[in-house]
Amino acid sequence: MTRRPLNTREDHAAPPKATVREVTDVYFGQEVVDPYRWMEEPESAELAEWLEAFNAFTRAQLDRLPLRDALLARLDEVSNAGTTVLGVQRRGQRLFYLKLAPGDNDLRLCVRDGFAGAERTLVDTEATTIEGQHASITSFAASHDGRLVSVLISPSGSEYGAVHVIDVLTGRETGDRIERTRWDAGWWLPDSASLAYLRFPELPADAPPTEHLRNVRVYLHVMGTSTAEDRPIFGSDVASGGGFDETFIPHLLVPVGTRFAIAVTSSGVTHNSAFYLAPVESMSQVPVPWRRVARIEDGVCEVAIHGDTLYVLTFDGAPRFKVVRTSISNPDLKRAEVVVPETDAIVQSIEAAKDALYVKALDGGMTRLSRVDFAIGREEPIELPYEGAATIAVADALHDGILFTHSSWTHPPALYAFDPVRRTAVDTRLVPPHPVDMSSIDAVLTQVPGHDGVMIPLMILAQRGSHRGGTQPTLLSGYGAYGYAFSSPWFNPQMLPWLERGGIYAVAGVRGGGEHGEAWHRAGMQATKPNTWMDFIACAEHLVRERYTSPEHLAGEGTSAGGLLIGNAIAERPDLFGAAIINVGLTNALRMETTANGVPNIPEFGTHTTEDGFKALLAMDAYHKIRPGVEYPAIMLTYGITDPRVNPWFGAKMAAQLQRVAGDDQAVLLRIDYDAGHGVGSTKAQRNSRAADCFAFLFDRLGGRR
Repeated sequence: MTRRPLNTREDHAAPPKATVREVTDVYFGQEVVDPYRWMEEPESAELAEWLEAFNAFTRAQLDRLPLRDALLARLDEVSNAGTTVLGVQRRGQRLFYLKLAPGDNDLRLCVRDGFAGAERTLVDTEATTIEGQHASITSFAASHDGRLVSVLISPSGSEYGAVHVIDVLTGRETGDRIERTRWDAGWWLPDSASLAYLRFPELPADAPPTEHLRNVRVYLHVMGTSTAEDRPIFGSDVASGGGFDETFIPHLLVPVGTRFAIAVTSSGVTHNSAFYLAPVESMSQVPVPWRRVARIEDGVCEVAIHGDTLYVLTFDGAPRFKVVRTSISNPDLKRAEVVVPETDAIVQSIEAAKDALYVKALDGGMTRLSRVDFAIGREEPIELPYEGAATIAVADALHDGILFTHSSWTHPPALYAFDPVRRTAVDTRLVPPHPVDMSSIDAVLTQVPGHDGVMIPLMILAQRGSHRGGTQPTLLSGYGAYGYAFSSPWFNPQMLPWLERGGIYAVAGVRGGGEHGEAWHRAGMQATKPNTWMDFIACAEHLVRERYTSPEHLAGEGTSAGGLLIGNAIAERPDLFGAAIINVGLTNALRMETTANGVPNIPEFGTHTTEDGFKALLAMDAYHKIRPGVEYPAIMLTYGITDPRVNPWFGAKMAAQLQRVAGDDQAVLLRIDYDAGHGVGSTKAQRNSRAADCFAFLFDRLGGRR
């Protein structure tokens, strides 16, 4: 396969050359040479200048692609056609949710009294800037009485920010403001005047990145008081019943209508966590009398409370998960009663409502919901509108039934209310009907034999009646990490501009994900990680073998931890792909542990401090596999400058390495968004711009309808 060089012109005719300064590390007697270690310095003016020059080169290349403007126009049209509603919370009859309506560029926080009530916008950050960067709502939490709502607002996709408290009736801020936090907007106690929240330690400016996520604590704030008076109520050094690793991230749950607060801690990258319980009225005690009810080793993923009964979702002895129950006053997981036994379906989550325990499971790639009556204990299936993906949105001890969202690859999301008396689910119409029609798209789920004979789920989307001639531009996407079932259905009209022009979109459910339970996850992590990209390669070979496409018309894509997947796929089988996209991707696994987010990821990827861990990390390090004299596919890497999860220097090092070994004829683009991070908090315009760039790049390299 002959690779076509970039079509350069005088303006930004070539990307800048990166200086090589080799650093040699020795791990257990093995030397590893790193030519671009200097790029890891966060304050490097040299790196900043190089990134800006490379980004300008990339921008010039993308802007001259003939389809780019048309693709962006279609993306804008599609994204402004329908309404997105996320994160619904119910407090009494009052509903809170995030909304992105036609014409909106960012999510707004809205409230209404009942489904028929008039909608009011409480927080709209579209015109808000922080130090010249756009700001977005990252999370929100409504108080138990629905009178206050806490909102985490973060600048430029950084995910870190400040929690603001809003009076729901007036729409004004109360003046309570919490800094140095991330992820959650806090957890209200039943008095609706006390807010537990996550706070990071205040570190000196020269503190190493690996300290940034250590010793995170949960604090308690009383409305109207100074945050300087707030005290820690949970953390590695303030948890009774046994402390936990200082790198673990704690958080709190305070279920509406129950007598208990639930403290949770884990690495943040595994299903299993440690769980502690304490009466909500004890949160003012010093220390809070937390009682541990599940250790990390117990394989517990979630808990739900009904009265004095604790329902537990666990993979202990059940790789596809099971649900058990035990007494809160005298918990004993070893003797817990099985409520939902392990089956072929993968139990993914549990929620307790007033009337029953509700269970979500993945069965044959599709979601199943079921109801377990508290009195009878029998599991009954809930009839869903169609085959697709459902998520329990709202369940609490004060209301019978649940609210759940439902969608599929070709059906837009809707919010349904399940009535346990009538056993029916009704569309609440909180989400308006989506006008974008994807009914002409066929979604076919197949199974592909992997390198060792294991069958890999592969979803293929294409226009109905499209010709299978081996020349259609095809984008194969994969992830394979943290036990996340990446190939589950989701409605994504942003793919329409690709599909409408004859493109095929395929999603591989590779090992490392959660398509077949915890065993599937563990078959693609640490030492078994090569299965992840080998499964992806097997799916690519299937698409070629079945004449959906051919190598010169096939692209691979991976995002975040999926950077390991696509980086290694192109490193080991460059002949199989005509192009590749690496989105905010982890590509230099051996150095991940040196970053702020690297330490929490050790359970998933391993550590270089042990010989086995080092060997596993080197085996999954795509950066160190790039070799001179190899013809790699055209590659575009996209990163956000404020990314707190995967530092932009991962992309810089990978781009420089590809450029160095492949020469000027190698098509390597590095796209940097200077007002974005890992994707959380990106605006509609940012998402559309990135998608237009990616599609235009792929059509240019793979061919397709103009």
